[in-house]
Amino acid sequence: MRPHDLNLLMIFDAIMTEGAITRAADRLSMTQPAVSNALSRMRTAWNDELFVKDGRGIQPTSYAKNLWSQIQGPLGELEVAVNPTDFDPATAKRTFRIAATDSIVSMVWGPLRKVIENEAPGINIHAIPNYDMETDKILKDAEAELTFSKHQEPDSVIRAEHVLDPSWVVVMRPDHPLASSQLTLDDFVAADHLLVSVTGDVTGPTDQVLANLGLKRRVAMSVNQFYNATPLLKESNLICVAPSLVLEKEIFSGELAVFETPVDIVSSPLSVMWHKRQDQDAGLQWLRGLVVKFIRERVQRHDMLLSQCCRKAYCADTVKRLMKQRNMDSNEFTPAHLQKANNDVLAADSDYENKIIA
Repeated sequence: MRPHDLNLLMIFDAIMTEGAITRAADRLSMTQPAVSNALSRMRTAWNDELFVKDGRGIQPTSYAKNLWSQIQGPLGELEVAVNPTDFDPATAKRTFRIAATDSIVSMVWGPLRKVIENEAPGINIHAIPNYDMETDKILKDAEAELTFSKHQEPDSVIRAEHVLDPSWVVVMRPDHPLASSQLTLDDFVAADHLLVSVTGDVTGPTDQVLANLGLKRRVAMSVNQFYNATPLLKESNLICVAPSLVLEKEIFSGELAVFETPVDIVSSPLSVMWHKRQDQDAGLQWLRGLVVKFIRERVQRHDMLLSQCCRKAYCADTVKRLMKQRNMDSNEFTPAHLQKANNDVLAADSDYENKIIA
């Protein structure tokens, strides 16, 4: 490859990464005319328009997208080989983009900003929308350096590190008719439910578990953001099954009463994800380490507080009865901590019987 071809590839990579000629010029410390001239040479050399106008911005052609998917990895490895310097947060000037939901932002941005102000004043953190099903695309298109997903088997070019397993709870207003005593499975099924669905689908993990028991709830209303859930719950007789972390403020302030779910809902593990081309990126390693640390610390504190205020609702006897009717193993639907408790009781009974026989 001739030297000017490599230069063109690096400029092309910057335009694709930034999505604009002006920002690419800033990234490369070049003038805008110089980048525009380089783009003209690319179009001639590669016989493709590469970028077309889209309002005030530009959009890559199919050829450009395909080319970029092939050169990103090699260019990243070449950059590390040529510039193997360590990342120093104190002197680094860099912008990181993280695709994150509101709940992730609330957990991470505050403590992350404190670190930046004290230790890394040149670092910028920008949040972009995170749509779970587009996680791989966001990373492959370099729209963000980090994102979060429930995917358990990421693409071969995507790396993942587990950060949390959401805890599902039932929430309602404190003076709700069902909030005065233990929440039974019958009352839970009979209640009017509020479902938070980003996709608009009116079924969730709860409905699948209930279907396995031969039961069905009524989803009386749905919203597409948890932000809209709290006002509805506080002003109505709706109840809602939700990840406790998302409604942490409302739960711990007493704005909402919180119960364990009457049936066990298996959580989808949440992972932080990045593209393999940045495996050796010391700056991203630094950022990822902080993000994982802050989330895990927050989850540990959250779980401790939740255990002190979450009221019991799991109906083990009812679930066993329904499972027996459907000829299924009730252990499949029994929370692990209750399974352990049941096993401990059985072991104690066995020891007692052995002593009597002896």
